[in-house]
Amino acid sequence: MSESVPLPLTSIERHLAHRSNWLRAAVLGANDGILSTASLVLGVASAGAGSAAIVTAGVAGLAAGATSMAAGEYVSVSSQRDTENADLALEKRELAASPAHEHAELVTIYRSRGLSQDLAERVAEELSTGDLLRTHARDELGFDLDKLARPVQAAWASATSFAIGAAVPLVAIALASGSIRIPAAIVVTLIALAVLGVMGAKLGGAPMLRASARVVIGGVFAMGVTMGIGLLVGSAV
Repeated sequence: MSESVPLPLTSIERHLAHRSNWLRAAVLGANDGILSTASLVLGVASAGAGSAAIVTAGVAGLAAGATSMAAGEYVSVSSQRDTENADLALEKRELAASPAHEHAELVTIYRSRGLSQDLAERVAEELSTGDLLRTHARDELGFDLDKLARPVQAAWASATSFAIGAAVPLVAIALASGSIRIPAAIVVTLIALAVLGVMGAKLGGAPMLRASARVVIGGVFAMGVTMGIGLLVGSAV
């Protein structure tokens, strides 16, 4: 049997999970920006408001939404990071206080993954000669120290993508006039949502048609509800 040769680094498969944190924040922000702003301006337009009121509402929605998304993402991801840091601090204390027990935990983990007792012992011993906290974080806690939650990155990605997304329907409804204002905003919004779905799926390696369809269907529902409410309020007021 020929001896196996390690693959060069350039030939190792490139997976996409490392994009999950910022990709989730960016896609969520852009989707929310497009949809919430489109729904807002369409609702105001359906109530019979003039161009100035519609644009003002859209700009206010863009600013409020972007800052709200940034604050929400920062708080949410900071809580996740706090939990990760607390677990890492606890693991660090346990490694200092009970190294033999922690080594035995590694052996048990490797045994549960199908290794023999002897091989699990040897793997645990060899991996323990390097960065011990990194080894336990990865195999015991499921953390990659290079991929911990990043609150500031998530906040910026969310706020920026929201603002970019919100600008699409806002510009469409500001430039259109008269009877074509609402149809133009709807068409532009649906196209933007479809493109966003395709881009998110491509970056994340998911089926593009399904991803695009679900954001478009959700957009149709949200805009329909908001326009209906706008019509009712406009008629009542």
